[in-house]
Amino acid sequence: MDTLKISATANGLNYLPEYVADVGGLFAERGLAVTAKACDPWTGVLDDIDSHEADLALGGLWVPAMYAGTSRKLAVVGQLNHRFPMTVVARDETAPITLDWLAGKVVLAPGAGGSAPYEFTAGLVREAGFDVAATRFVRDLSTAMLIELYQGGLGDAIILDLVSAQELVAAGGGTIVFRHLDAGGVMPNSVYYTRTDRIDELGDRVDRFVDGIAAAMAKITAGDADAEIAAVLAARWPEKDAALLRRAADEMAAGGVWDTAVVDREASDRWMRILFDGGLTTHTPSLEELLGASTAVAAS
Repeated sequence: MDTLKISATANGLNYLPEYVADVGGLFAERGLAVTAKACDPWTGVLDDIDSHEADLALGGLWVPAMYAGTSRKLAVVGQLNHRFPMTVVARDETAPITLDWLAGKVVLAPGAGGSAPYEFTAGLVREAGFDVAATRFVRDLSTAMLIELYQGGLGDAIILDLVSAQELVAAGGGTIVFRHLDAGGVMPNSVYYTRTDRIDELGDRVDRFVDGIAAAMAKITAGDADAEIAAVLAARWPEKDAALLRRAADEMAAGGVWDTAVVDREASDRWMRILFDGGLTTHTPSLEELLGASTAVAAS
């Protein structure tokens, strides 16, 4: 049995296929013993792959994008999220919104775990032809802190993951008025990456790992992973409402979050343009540059 060590930026429901592959024996079927941990702060994933404490990091594609062209060489080897499972919860609005509604509002955008909630939302605003500067965004603080402040009266709306959004709505904190799953299109959100100089060494193990992820995605989207999902939810989030978690997972599956483990070229190029327009990258990295020497196959 070969080993593969994962260092993740979070313990998130959007990472469900990895957890299902583990508890369902899909990695073991492929001759892999996979271990994983979540880092706090998330930047520990970079330390872990540098020190070889981890073989792969799991997190946002924006991280390899920001480092593209620098001395830190990172290569993407597979995708875990094919869309961006976030929402906008509004305090007083109850009808679905278009993004021009954000103009003149104060919107809380958690960012302590990464920049994507704000940056992708801002990118959608720009794509729609609206002015990002017309909205006052409160950024760079943790989800927990901004939820507490929102509940205390700060802001007109808050950008949240599906689980946090549903919990906030259940607590009387407003209404989900915008779903990035519905309006955001394909977006390579969470990916696996490693040091480019380790691609050859990891080779076949990575191929088998990504194949296991793809098999778990297929089981989940086909509705064949009920037992595995129940086991994961009970083990990882015992303090949360299991029915709420399951609804969020079903929404992600139906919304295309786990449709493929292959990064889509057009979606990657679009995300790179959004990041470049936001000032987060020095250029717009091509998918080939992001893959480095990886054997990962890009969708045309």
